[in-house]
Amino acid sequence: MLNLRERLMLTHKGHSDLKKAIIACTITNLSLMLPFGITIQIFVELLKPFMGETISWTKMWIFFGLGIIAAVLVFLASKNDYKKTYIASYMESEANRTRIAEHIRKLPMSFFNAKDVSELTTNIMGDCSTSEHVLSHIIPQLLANAISITVICLGLAAFDWRLALTVFSTVPIALLIIVLSKKIQNRLSEKHVEAKLKASDQVQEYLEGIKVIKSCGLDGSKFSALDNALRYMKQMAIKLEFGTGVFVAGAQIVVQAGVGLTVFAGTYLLTGGKIELIPLLMFFLIVVRIYGPILTELTLLPELFYMQTSTRRMRRLISTPIMEGDTEKEIKNYNIEFENVSFSYTGNLAPEETVIKDVSISIPANGITALVGPSGSGKSTLSKLIARFWDVNKGVVKIGGIDIKILDPEYLMDYMSFVFQDVVLFNDTIYNNIRIGNMDATEEQIMEAAKAACCHEFVNNLPDGYHTKLGENGSTISGGERQRISIARALLKNAPIVLLDEATASLDPENEVLIQQAISKLIEGKTVIVIAHRLRTVVSADKIIILDKGRVLEEGTHDELLREKGLYERLYSIQNENLGWSI
Repeated sequence: MLNLRERLMLTHKGHSDLKKAIIACTITNLSLMLPFGITIQIFVELLKPFMGETISWTKMWIFFGLGIIAAVLVFLASKNDYKKTYIASYMESEANRTRIAEHIRKLPMSFFNAKDVSELTTNIMGDCSTSEHVLSHIIPQLLANAISITVICLGLAAFDWRLALTVFSTVPIALLIIVLSKKIQNRLSEKHVEAKLKASDQVQEYLEGIKVIKSCGLDGSKFSALDNALRYMKQMAIKLEFGTGVFVAGAQIVVQAGVGLTVFAGTYLLTGGKIELIPLLMFFLIVVRIYGPILTELTLLPELFYMQTSTRRMRRLISTPIMEGDTEKEIKNYNIEFENVSFSYTGNLAPEETVIKDVSISIPANGITALVGPSGSGKSTLSKLIARFWDVNKGVVKIGGIDIKILDPEYLMDYMSFVFQDVVLFNDTIYNNIRIGNMDATEEQIMEAAKAACCHEFVNNLPDGYHTKLGENGSTISGGERQRISIARALLKNAPIVLLDEATASLDPENEVLIQQAISKLIEGKTVIVIAHRLRTVVSADKIIILDKGRVLEEGTHDELLREKGLYERLYSIQNENLGWSI
């Protein structure tokens, strides 16, 4: 069974802070009884004329002074409560978000195939906010109220156990109503969270596909998926509120029935001469005060049940095994070998699901090796296996004779630079986007990388030069300019292994020339793996490997492969014929 720290995914500091928050909330609750107790004493003093006695104004002034002291103490207790509860919970929430983000960064790519981005965003933002709310508004108050109620209950029992028993007789019944309804509330909570995730997925899909939606006129009823998802979320929210509200309201009615029972019992004891009027009136005043924390407890419990759905999702995420490995073993040679490698994205090596089938190839160091073949032949998959984005299901991938499966993926990345067809840039300055390649680089090194990647001229023409903000994924510049920035980033990293995945596939001739110039500087003296559809771009490669349906069909230089009259020669001939095609 999970303890409180594990249930709430707390760090050791967070767990310690939670204990302090509970103590601080308890002190605040008990301090609030001070002005209430003074009020009762004033009330007793004011009733003296009705008992044939005289009001002591000296006592009244003393009570006034004590009231001021009590107010100061309540303020100090509340200030300490805020610091220990809210500030500590916000800091723990920040630590949780960072911990989840770091964990996600270390997960295998297969994990992301099975997860939507919106769900992971909800884990980091929504679920952590829920956890923050639990730590700041629910757990400390819930436990502090329970302690305060217990203390007050013992005090009332010492005063008159019969009336104390009457006051609290309805509380167990009310708690039983909430606890017995937990399964129903959990089921409604899970459906509500599921509805929110579906709505989030649809919102993301809607925003990402807004160009298609506009161009194809998918408005109104033609794009009903988002509307249906939002309506379903609304329906589940109403059901959750209604389902929870019925049980909470029922429990609160049962608790407050205790007021009537207390009045009835008090009147019975008064008429029987077993209690005096003034003590009874004081007891009634205390009863009105004591039911406040109890009603709060009944409201907080369903909230806690709902929050557990989010914390369970966070625990599932954080318990997902990460990719780990050695960070000490140095790679000295950069030749790459595949030995009888088979792989599928599902992990199942059934024939229809296997993407790479028993591949054995050698990629020499300090040379250019091209991977070519029809779409879906496994070219990009091989490059991702080299980078250990996935682990092979069968066989071994080695770099410099070392099985990469024993190396830490982040450590392995230090030896590699990537230039993809789909460039990812961050909503930051050009300078910082290039600097990602080497965070320790000097300004001079960054500028040199930009010049080598043919970026310097177009960057200087921008309003703020290198400090120009790029917008989301570089939306303010062209595709060719984005590609050159990604090459500058790779140049700055200066890794010994370079993977180029269709780096010039979608560029105009002018940009293609500039990027080819930049790439030629990037690959000098490196082990280079090039993935290309346009075969004329790899004719000078040291080695060309032809793939088809996950298998290696041919290997050799351009001239050797042309003489073999195989798939390469056929693809090359087709592409040469297409060069003369026009409208």
